[in-house]
Amino acid sequence: MTTNHQNQFLQRLAAQNERYRYQLPSRHDAGKFIQGLINFLFPISKDCPSCPSKDIAMKYADLRNSLDCMLEPLLPELEKSKEEILDEVFSQIPDIYEKLLMDAKSITDNDPASVSIEEVISVYPGFMAIATYRFANSFALCGIPLLPRMLTEFAHSQTGIDIHPNATIGHSFFIDHGTGVVIGETTHIGNNVKLYQGVTLGATHVSKSLASRKRHPTIEDNVVVYANATILGGETVIGHDSIIGGNAWLVRSVPPFSQVYHQSKIEIRQQTPSVT
Repeated sequence: MTTNHQNQFLQRLAAQNERYRYQLPSRHDAGKFIQGLINFLFPISKDCPSCPSKDIAMKYADLRNSLDCMLEPLLPELEKSKEEILDEVFSQIPDIYEKLLMDAKSITDNDPASVSIEEVISVYPGFMAIATYRFANSFALCGIPLLPRMLTEFAHSQTGIDIHPNATIGHSFFIDHGTGVVIGETTHIGNNVKLYQGVTLGATHVSKSLASRKRHPTIEDNVVVYANATILGGETVIGHDSIIGGNAWLVRSVPPFSQVYHQSKIEIRQQTPSVT
């Protein structure tokens, strides 16, 4: 590349950079923050031991300062002052903590392989994804742009579970195994819902013109959705206390107390041993 071409490219790059609407915190900082917040609430792993009470306030202040720094590049897009947003975000932490305890208890009570709530909190990818979603959702509700999605995408990269921060999810939520789970932006999930790996709660169309409409399904209370089921559409409602079997494909509503199964024919033939 000649010097002239280099200069033209650098000028073009500078002009493009000026046109970006957002300046963002780094992915590293976003991931470090959410992991630090989870560790603060649940200091179970050996690298974040429980602190004497005199240190808790200091850690809390450090988390607030970290979020303050991450909001700095977003200042032109914030509808409130940083202080108002920080106060609002941190005032919600006690309620989120209580919901996360309910989520962890639901996983512990419903997974026969689980030996303790400490194991669920420190090891289970479903719990990490749910915890990250709950904080990201609170950030979104406080009017913080893009950062909520950065948080859930961090959890996605760590767990294979993709939950949009604008989804609505009730208490005692359980994702078992979790790899490949996708929960779309306008999904509504009730209380005591259980999802297994590979479940997709998605949209039937991906047109940009539908962005402001409800595109993803509603899953009512006490529903179980087994592995690799796909449920699509904003008008699709899975009635409470229903069971959706593995590999099912649904684009229409089912009433409460339904059982929905995908049927496939499997034939087993026994070969006659050859005589030698």
